[in-house]
Amino acid sequence: MASDLGQIAQLLDATLDPIKHKKAEAALKLEEKKPQFSLQLLKIVATESLEPKIRLSGALCFKNFIRHNYVDEDRNYKLPVDEVNTIKRELIGLMIACPATIQTQLGEAISIIADSDFWDRWDTLVADLVSRFTPSDFKVNNGVLEVAHSIFARWRPLYRSDGLYTEINHVLETFALPYLNLLSATDHQITAHANDKEALKNYFDTLSLLIKVFYDLSCQDMPPQFESNLEHISTLLHKYLTYENPLLETDDDSEAGIIQIVKADICEVLQLYVTKFDDDFGRYTQVFIGSAWNLLSAIGQETKYDNLVSKALHFLTAIAASPTHSAAFNSENVLNQVVEKVIIPNVALRETDIELFEDEPIEFIRRDLEGSDTDSRRRAATDFLKQLQGNFEELVTSVAGRYVNLYLEQGKTDWKHKDTAISLFFAVAAKGAVTAAHGVRTVNTQVNVVEFFQQHIANDLISDAGIEPISKVDAIKYLYTFRSQLTKEQWQAAFQPLVQNLGSSNYVVYTYAAICVERLLFLTDDSGARFFTRVDIEPVAKDLLDHLFKLVEKENSPAKLQENEFLMRCIMRVLIVMNTGILGFADMILDHLVAITNVIKTNPSNPRFYYYHFEALGAVVTYGSSGGTAKLEARLWEPFNQIIAEEANEFIPYIFQILAKLLELDPSGALSSQFQALVPPLMMPTLWETRGNVPALTRLLSAIIPRASSSIVAENQVQPILGIFQTLLRSKKTEQNAFDLLESIVLSIPRNALEPYFKEILSLLFTKLQGSPSESFKLRFVRFYHLVSARVDAGLGTDFFVSQVDLVQNNLFVQIYLSIVLPTSDLLNRPVDRKLAVISFAKSMGDSAAFAQRYQKGWRFTCEAMLKLLLNAPKVASGAGDDVINEADVDDIGFGLGFTALNTCKKSVQDIYPEIQDVKVWVRQYLTDANTRHNGAIAKYIIERLSDEGKAAMTIYVG
Repeated sequence: MASDLGQIAQLLDATLDPIKHKKAEAALKLEEKKPQFSLQLLKIVATESLEPKIRLSGALCFKNFIRHNYVDEDRNYKLPVDEVNTIKRELIGLMIACPATIQTQLGEAISIIADSDFWDRWDTLVADLVSRFTPSDFKVNNGVLEVAHSIFARWRPLYRSDGLYTEINHVLETFALPYLNLLSATDHQITAHANDKEALKNYFDTLSLLIKVFYDLSCQDMPPQFESNLEHISTLLHKYLTYENPLLETDDDSEAGIIQIVKADICEVLQLYVTKFDDDFGRYTQVFIGSAWNLLSAIGQETKYDNLVSKALHFLTAIAASPTHSAAFNSENVLNQVVEKVIIPNVALRETDIELFEDEPIEFIRRDLEGSDTDSRRRAATDFLKQLQGNFEELVTSVAGRYVNLYLEQGKTDWKHKDTAISLFFAVAAKGAVTAAHGVRTVNTQVNVVEFFQQHIANDLISDAGIEPISKVDAIKYLYTFRSQLTKEQWQAAFQPLVQNLGSSNYVVYTYAAICVERLLFLTDDSGARFFTRVDIEPVAKDLLDHLFKLVEKENSPAKLQENEFLMRCIMRVLIVMNTGILGFADMILDHLVAITNVIKTNPSNPRFYYYHFEALGAVVTYGSSGGTAKLEARLWEPFNQIIAEEANEFIPYIFQILAKLLELDPSGALSSQFQALVPPLMMPTLWETRGNVPALTRLLSAIIPRASSSIVAENQVQPILGIFQTLLRSKKTEQNAFDLLESIVLSIPRNALEPYFKEILSLLFTKLQGSPSESFKLRFVRFYHLVSARVDAGLGTDFFVSQVDLVQNNLFVQIYLSIVLPTSDLLNRPVDRKLAVISFAKSMGDSAAFAQRYQKGWRFTCEAMLKLLLNAPKVASGAGDDVINEADVDDIGFGLGFTALNTCKKSVQDIYPEIQDVKVWVRQYLTDANTRHNGAIAKYIIERLSDEGKAAMTIYVG
């Protein structure tokens, strides 16, 4: 039954209400399953009588629906073909007719469809777009160009391939000439409407999109159609790089106007053409260099110009990097001008920076550290100077050095000038990028960064009297940037003053101190050994953590409390470095972390903060549970259970990982009643439908099975668990999780409970092996085989496996064994897997009736495979793991999509036979005993079945 349009519209409206949204989203999930849901959404988007917010919500819902329900991972349609065709037919026209905010959402939906269908299954799209171009209707043209840009922009990050070039050529054949005609027509319209503010603004919107599409079409190679029109295109680009019209100027100092946006886009195109196509474009560049220079020399300090300044500087940086053009900068006079007119104005602090520092400190920090969507002037100016320095090191160092000294002198009376001097010194001293792991690795040998710190900066770090907060930040940032250049002794002297700055009342100062402490604790030397260790921080760790928690908990509202991820990251890092040193005050840490969890669960709004938060909780679980896990389990159960009950979906994958780790730390203990109660809900299909839950859910269920095997069998839960295994096996993305679950079942469930299902398990695996299985699937299948084959003592073993394969198809085992098990076993990487394979092969040789009688040749192949593995004998890893933990990069994980593994809760590699330490010794013992058990049969097989080489190799194993 199809959905009712009015009902869907009401639900879309309700999703915008914080009180009703959860219920509305759940109801929409049910509507999704009804036929033609996507087309109903498009009708809502098209209905002009509905409120704009409902139409926008419909467009957003449509985009998300398409993302998850359009095709599967093999590009097969999940929707009926007639629905797919209707979407493709209606979507372009609808998007063009919609307001801009809705256009953006529909454009993204088109891009998702294009990802799977363009161009071979949607070869009419480009012709459809071109047919809609008009000489003068900007609304239609802008809609068409939005669609074009949303599809062609996908090419920008891709590596060149035949398929990609075929697609681009398909587009250019139809699109390039009409595109160039529209470019000229738009230029004419702008000229004709030079005095009509409204029309001018609209045609400039078209021009902006045209230039973005120009970049898309050129990003891989210069289109031949552009090459033959390069002079005309260059003239037009230059016209608009230098275009002025007071009608387009905006009063807003912070928001870039369309004229700045167009000029910034042009600079981006110029950078591309200078970098990639200088042979053809080189003759036109001179005029652009002069114009970019004039633009930078004359432009105001207002933030609305930031992106344009940044892009113009990127273009000049590309010029400086070009062997053909860089010589223009090789003179003291020119470099003086560059530093004075372009670098200094763009690295100096502005009033707007100081306002941001005071009014929006977290935004100041993010921009300063990571850049933002609009590149900062300071970073772009620094990159330009670095590029020049790469070419003319001595000259640039000496010119910039004079200005550094000049501004340091002026800085004695005005701290802002000192800030400029330090920024300029940064630019000259640091070579290469500032890396996240080490700061600056290489410095300019003509300057001394440690001496500069001691003479001009250290005092700002240490003393409090009369030091401006920004000067404090400069001092901390200096340490942060050049952290790899300081010796251990120098760092030990700087560490205490750095930590003292955590006590500052200024938000930016204490946050920067936390950032610097965290990066120092992360720092490793070239061998991977930690630079600052537990011994270095143990005396201050408890107080440091206590103080950091107080800084986080100063705020009460969920959004404000989780605003500052840098503090939480520092807490996490201290816990990781302290390792089991936290045992003495684990309760204190847990009190804080649980309290924070309880506040932020009502509104998870900063993915980085809560990721670091759960890594910190993981560290407490992993390092703070020496006396067994029961106490931790009791402590965490209530807050975690509430999160599951309240469906704080962003947290659930983290919660499941931590609960799994708790169980894995004590695999033999009985399962508590709380965990027992969790088993039925874990089987609910809805939990497994959210892809981000699957890895953590699998791990939790796999950790529960060994501790609850008897109740799982008693309550007939083997079959539903195998049902989950079957679902996970279907998709390439989750097949590894399927094996995790299957291995846990095979290791924990008795044979008599498992046997009724084993034939079906094998059928499912063989079906996938007949397709085009991935290498990782084959490796996991082979490990599964060895696991079953080795577990003779549990009633399994090789003969059990063979008998079950016979039930699927008689003698299919030979084919599977020869084509998959034997060749793939040697590809197993991990020592525990190679060890398992050796044990499995030895047991097949020693005790399998099938290999003794039925597969006599197979006995020889098994022996040869085992000997090959023993040549590279698996060493049993000691318990000591790598304790340098790198956290994931969680740049705003998509809602409900991403799974992020917690490194502090990493699953330990499972050795199923830990009692076997020396595999060679064990094989000798096992085969010698087997030979005795079977009255010398093994020795006989060696003589009868092996080559001379094989016999010689086996003498050390069967005496």
